Amino acid sequence: MEILLQVAVILICLFYGARKGGVALGLLGGLGIVVMAFAFKLPPGKPPIDVMLTIIAVVAASATLQASGGLEVMLMGAEKLLRRNPKYVSILAPFTTCLLTMLCGTGHVVYTMLPIIYDIAIKNDIRPERPMAAASISAQMGILASPVSVAIVSLVAFLAKVPVNGHIIDFIQVLSITIPSTLTGVLMIGIFSWFRGKDLKDDPEFQKRIADPEQRQIIYGNSTTLMGKTLSSSQWTAMWIFLGAIALVAFMGAFQALRPVFGGKPMSMVLTIQMFMLLAGALIIMFTKTDPSTIGKTEVFRAGMIAVVAVFGIAWMADTVFESHLPELKAALTELVKTQPWTYAIALLLVSKLVNSQAAAISAMVPVGLAIGVPPGYIVAFAAASYGYYILPTYPSDLAAIQFDRSGTTHIGKYVINHSFILPGLIGVSTSCLIGFLLADLTGLI
Repeated sequence: MEILLQVAVILICLFYGARKGGVALGLLGGLGIVVMAFAFKLPPGKPPIDVMLTIIAVVAASATLQASGGLEVMLMGAEKLLRRNPKYVSILAPFTTCLLTMLCGTGHVVYTMLPIIYDIAIKNDIRPERPMAAASISAQMGILASPVSVAIVSLVAFLAKVPVNGHIIDFIQVLSITIPSTLTGVLMIGIFSWFRGKDLKDDPEFQKRIADPEQRQIIYGNSTTLMGKTLSSSQWTAMWIFLGAIALVAFMGAFQALRPVFGGKPMSMVLTIQMFMLLAGALIIMFTKTDPSTIGKTEVFRAGMIAVVAVFGIAWMADTVFESHLPELKAALTELVKTQPWTYAIALLLVSKLVNSQAAAISAMVPVGLAIGVPPGYIVAFAAASYGYYILPTYPSDLAAIQFDRSGTTHIGKYVINHSFILPGLIGVSTSCLIGFLLADLTGLI
């Protein structure tokens, strides 16, 4: 009975913190810790220090890239691709935003692309809902395929503590499953989006709206574009430094011999990522005209630091409760997760919706899953289930897509749950989990 009360405290903290937004989620985790230690007399667990330090290093590098203007180089390249192939925007837009997230480690790059995607769609008589909802969902899905995302770094760090037959599921093995499964999910989203909804010429609501000249001007408006903007050599330098650091991290993950050996073992990938992300930020400052004082003001830095606080509070609170009740949980749940491991994916999905963060969901649920006996192979296979915050249209990128779509086709339905993002999200995540399971099985992880 006591554990049910403690779980209730966790859920209340998660739900209330998520509603308040921002750093509130992590701070409410602190409230939960105090309740567990002083009211329930549970010994405090261990906050995920390695994960938090890695997040800080990755965010510092990504924010430096944004402050340097190097991110604009990537965004302009993405826009060129879309404008050259406007007919296929419903397929290309989700891949574009997903790939940008994979390179930058954050889904916040989607904000700049949304008005561009809208402009391309509406000017080519394509229902804007099709590429815009797909782009928003795919940008968040790309997090699980990014070598420098908080979620992947957290996942790898937790798996490193639980060897499988004496072998650790490493950075490259995780990405070899999450990248193809993510891209397959994005492809299915694009195919679905190509056909969804009525064409604009057949949509009576849209036609009624543009019958008003004033509304027509608002809907079609002026073009939003990065094209024609002059990029400095400093911006190009920053981009190549950042991409070079990512490439080096990937190579060192693939080839252990490239990493120095200490105590008979190659240096861990967690430390490698931390070092090279800090190095990337340092080199950008040294070789470009980036003003260091602007780095902390970027959207990437702000969102990243919120993630650090969230992971700190949530993971510490969850670890405190579940570590204290590990024997009982193992006895009650081991058989269930062995016979029906998909139940872990459902739990991960629901927690993700509560915390509105893949990294926070992974930090809260992966240690618990591993502790109660969920095989590590299933943890990797179902990693995509950590993205469940599309279920309700409350995430900033989804709300931004609705605001940028002046045609009104990207919308929240009468019953709230019937919004533009629910079907692309369900299709993308379920496909990714299925492909992830098949790949994990083929590679012997399951």
